[in-house]
Amino acid sequence: MRHERGFALVAAVFLMVVIALVVVTMGRMAVNQSADADLALQQARAYQAARAALEWGINRVRATGACASGSVSMAGGNLADFGVSLTCSRRDYTDETGAAFSLFRLEASASNGAPGSRGDYAWRRLTATVGR
Repeated sequence: MRHERGFALVAAVFLMVVIALVVVTMGRMAVNQSADADLALQQARAYQAARAALEWGINRVRATGACASGSVSMAGGNLADFGVSLTCSRRDYTDETGAAFSLFRLEASASNGAPGSRGDYAWRRLTATVGR
């Protein structure tokens, strides 16, 4: 009556396979979480780079009354990987009292490369309208 011989070996192999699958699954989840966290960080940096350019453009409009356009340098710090551009358009109007005023539409965009060029590619565009 020794029919149960070798059952412990089968159970041990089964348990090892299950544990190996759990470890592999946990490893993949950790890698995915890390990649998601990296992407979220790059997206936040792209937002901050675009916001900095937009604030700079708004400051130029308020200080000089002129549009500032072109590339904005983010040299140094965590935003150095980002290419940032700022465009500005001006429209002049007259209100119902005959007073002249201008509306400036500013658009800043920031990206850390070209789409598909890197796994953590991020791009943000922000717009603002300023009256003067």
